[in-house]
Amino acid sequence: MSSAHQSLSKLPKNLPNAEPYQFGIVISEWNEEITGALLQGAMEALTLAGSKSENIIIKYVPGSFELTAGASLFTEQNFDAIICLGCVIQGETRHFDFICDAVANGITQLSIQYNKPVIFGVLTTNTMQQATDRAGGKYGNKGFEAGVTAIKMAHLFSAQ
Repeated sequence: MSSAHQSLSKLPKNLPNAEPYQFGIVISEWNEEITGALLQGAMEALTLAGSKSENIIIKYVPGSFELTAGASLFTEQNFDAIICLGCVIQGETRHFDFICDAVANGITQLSIQYNKPVIFGVLTTNTMQQATDRAGGKYGNKGFEAGVTAIKMAHLFSAQ
């Protein structure tokens, strides 16, 4: 489903309390004006849902390609969910395709391998304006949505 005209950046009514959960956040330094806004959104969602700041650990990596390696550092620790935040903007070469594919597959593989929620909070846009629109702009904040997803998935996995 396209989010072209949707903002899901609000807490759902049925969202579990985030207080009992530990969250790891891995954030790309590349396009930091965008990733910083995504981090603010994720933190807002987690704290509004009851998470304490001491239960959220943040680590930075140079770019979105490194998100998988950064997230792997959290997989064997006591985190209930790991959030990966990044932004890849289409350029003139196929570099965009390779990075987006590698990050999506890497995050998915970590989640499967470690049976732990690893959340894909990576913007893959054609322009900086599209990224801005999704990092607190007219389409909400996809970092906030990644935070909500992390809470829901932590709750799902804890019920097993």
